[in-house]
Amino acid sequence: MLNVNFDLKTIKDKILACWIGKNIGGTIGGPYEWVKDFLDVKGFSSKKGEPLPNDDLDLQLAWLMALERNGVKTFDANLLATAWLNYIVPSWAEYGVGKKNLKMGLLPPLSGEFENDKWKHSNGAWIRSELWACLVPGFPNLAVKYAIMDASIDHGMGEGLYAEIYTAALESMAFFETNIRKIIEKALTFIPESTRMAQCINLVLREYDKKTPYREVRNMLIESTKDLGWFQAPANVGFVTIGLMYGEGDFKKSMLYAVNCGDDTDCTGGTVGAIMGIIGGTKGIPADWYEYIGDRIMQICINNHYRREIPKTCTEFTERILKIQPELLRENDVIVTYSDTSDYNAEEAVKICDGYAENYCNRSRFSFDICDYRNLKATVEYEKAPVIKSGEDFNVNIKFDYFGTDAEVLQCEIKTILPEGWTTDCRKNFYVVRDCDLYTTKEQNISGEKQRELSFTITANDNIQPQNKVYLLLTEERFTVPFVIPIMLIG
Repeated sequence: MLNVNFDLKTIKDKILACWIGKNIGGTIGGPYEWVKDFLDVKGFSSKKGEPLPNDDLDLQLAWLMALERNGVKTFDANLLATAWLNYIVPSWAEYGVGKKNLKMGLLPPLSGEFENDKWKHSNGAWIRSELWACLVPGFPNLAVKYAIMDASIDHGMGEGLYAEIYTAALESMAFFETNIRKIIEKALTFIPESTRMAQCINLVLREYDKKTPYREVRNMLIESTKDLGWFQAPANVGFVTIGLMYGEGDFKKSMLYAVNCGDDTDCTGGTVGAIMGIIGGTKGIPADWYEYIGDRIMQICINNHYRREIPKTCTEFTERILKIQPELLRENDVIVTYSDTSDYNAEEAVKICDGYAENYCNRSRFSFDICDYRNLKATVEYEKAPVIKSGEDFNVNIKFDYFGTDAEVLQCEIKTILPEGWTTDCRKNFYVVRDCDLYTTKEQNISGEKQRELSFTITANDNIQPQNKVYLLLTEERFTVPFVIPIMLIG
């Protein structure tokens, strides 16, 4: 356990400023979304006191509600995906692909990867990363952990996932680090250098050092990413980086530079506003813009049945985040207390959940996680997309992690449920060895056998349906109900 003390007044003010900044940027940039030309926006074009509704903020209201309803102990990507299906109405682009796949029974990140080549590199994930940073300020690896749960639903293992990893880490660190260049460079260490995301961000940093005019840098980003098409994460996060670097700490300049690059303008403006809000607090937000936008939050995406439960103002949103913040941190081995001082240590904080992103990004893109919430987790990996034909073999590998304290070994019996006429060579008994290191890759053995991975083949006959459901049922004397692992194969 790590003990940390937060200055409550400062943390609260920065969280509030995050949402005020997000609301300002979304309202200024919203009217110009999808415009491909270089813009000349100078401020608000909407009515005073009436912030524009923005899905970037809406979804984060829904995620908070999901946390409040489900609790922190069982919160994972699958619960978040269930919230997505229940709370969120639109089916735009990757939102629609993710929802379609979830409804077919494909779990994250498979839900965001399957038949999503057009949109998995898009902007839908990094625009909703601020919540995770506000819930775990100063703990970037934890922010990344929850950002991955979020992004994987509709972006799979694409650039959209890396984008939210980057912004979540950046925003979490911004609570305790004010040097923008330093924050950007640290956040870059959370994503592979080979990603298009990293390449675009580094391009902006290099050209800024050369004093290249920001409009020229904007054009370089568009040219370097034209193979991805418009409305994609690498270029738009590049526009955010332009705003942060060329704005040089000025809130208005930073936001307007980003918005005037065009494209996904509500997202770029909103993210710059949120980051600048976290860094500078409410005092760093221009008074005239703060007064103009007010405290209200407007919704556009959330199912009307749930709207009564979601925060109506930035102040209420902030207070509800602070209420759940210590519980979420404690679940991740951090005990937080609040006073009028802070004893936060960045070197110690970065050790919490260290390695999560690297471990996750090294997995198969055709995979998903399932947990029985009794300290047993399975990562199911396919060798290819989840599509099967008559007479075809389909190979599956399952990696188990067991962190229970009541037994060194789980002695599981396995039963498979298959479509009529299908067969499998899956074994009937399996031992799972306890492992206290969540991110270890070491294989533990009993009697010389590998005991943390289960590989088998499913063979289909002519009985092929549009959706073909295979289930593994693991039973053990300590289980009151079986641990069910669903495997969905598309015909």
